[in-house]
Amino acid sequence: MLPSPIDIISLRQNICTQTSDNVRRQYLDDFYALRPRIPAFQNCSIPVPQSATLFDPRPSLSGRELVGAAPTGKLATLSCESEAAPPEGRMSARSTRLKDEGTKLQVVSAGAIAGLVSRFIVAPLDVVKIRLQLQPYSLSDPLAPLRAAPAYHGAVATLRHILRHEGLTALWKGNVPAELLYVFYAAIQFTTYRTTTLFLQTALPTRLPDPAESFIAGASSGALATSITYPLDLLRTRFAAQGRRRIYGSLRSAVWDIKRDEGYRGFFRGICPALGQIVPFMGIFFVTYEGLRIQLSGFNMPWGGEDATAGVVGSIVAKTAVFPLDLVRKRIQVQGPTRARYVYSDIPEYTSALRGIAAIARTEGLRGLYKGLPISLIKSAPASAVTVWTYERSLKLLMNLDANREAQL
Repeated sequence: MLPSPIDIISLRQNICTQTSDNVRRQYLDDFYALRPRIPAFQNCSIPVPQSATLFDPRPSLSGRELVGAAPTGKLATLSCESEAAPPEGRMSARSTRLKDEGTKLQVVSAGAIAGLVSRFIVAPLDVVKIRLQLQPYSLSDPLAPLRAAPAYHGAVATLRHILRHEGLTALWKGNVPAELLYVFYAAIQFTTYRTTTLFLQTALPTRLPDPAESFIAGASSGALATSITYPLDLLRTRFAAQGRRRIYGSLRSAVWDIKRDEGYRGFFRGICPALGQIVPFMGIFFVTYEGLRIQLSGFNMPWGGEDATAGVVGSIVAKTAVFPLDLVRKRIQVQGPTRARYVYSDIPEYTSALRGIAAIARTEGLRGLYKGLPISLIKSAPASAVTVWTYERSLKLLMNLDANREAQL
């Protein structure tokens, strides 16, 4: 899966909480692999635990050159910004500097705050996307205005309709399970990614190429994280699909009602298309990403722009290719005894993902398979920006609070 802002934040947390230099170097490898694919993180930094001596793993440097050790009691940071090194001790054209990054607890806390705030800010875009995906008829249908359910014509019109008829708070329907999903998914994904990567590097007689290693580790971690957190994803969709008439009064009542009426299988409706889109996404992304990197390598873009461009284009191509699976997953998630009680009371019944895709293409046209795609692509930019902004300011605030507390003692 394409790395998200929380992925970078999680890497920083993992680096600063590791005591093994070997494991920390592996996290550095992951950092250098992920960072160029998110433009907002081109100048982000890496925290280094105190007394840790790290070596830059990038092949562009000659040998394994010493890049720094953290000062006592604090976390130093390996900044990603390019700047000239002083005459003595110049290491490379891209010298790395150190700066104060706070304690381990401060870094972890700031990362958690950034993830939760970012999720809260982009929640309205998620609700809009889900409403568009669940709309079960073509916008060109002449009978659409006569239906009892609203006819959404684009993201802006959908946003206005929700505000007018359901109020401002409706834009955060399903935000509680979404926040839990965001946190647990990232934790499971990174734990599995690291475990799988270390296994591939130690169990095989020869190391796999980096793209193949990333593909296997990414697909494995994404599949496991999706499987474990899937009930939260389903709950998020069902809450977002509620109109003015509430089906579930609370998260607790939703869990109880689904278990009572649908059994444990009800929490995993649509998991097959959810898992089915992971491997194609990874394959399409890496093929596009690696191909564009080669094509753009001669342009010498500033701040690694060729990697960022390849990452953005690869993400758009891969997400567009698998988006029909995401759409049919949302439709299947609202199946069951409550299917006719959501904002759309006429959502068709789908017995499988493939039959669902065929039915949507037949009744709503090929465009129907891509409802909500533009807003899905657009929301990643503000999510990255909010995460970076919140993380840096949360970290600074926590450091100032601790400094003031120490000064008063």
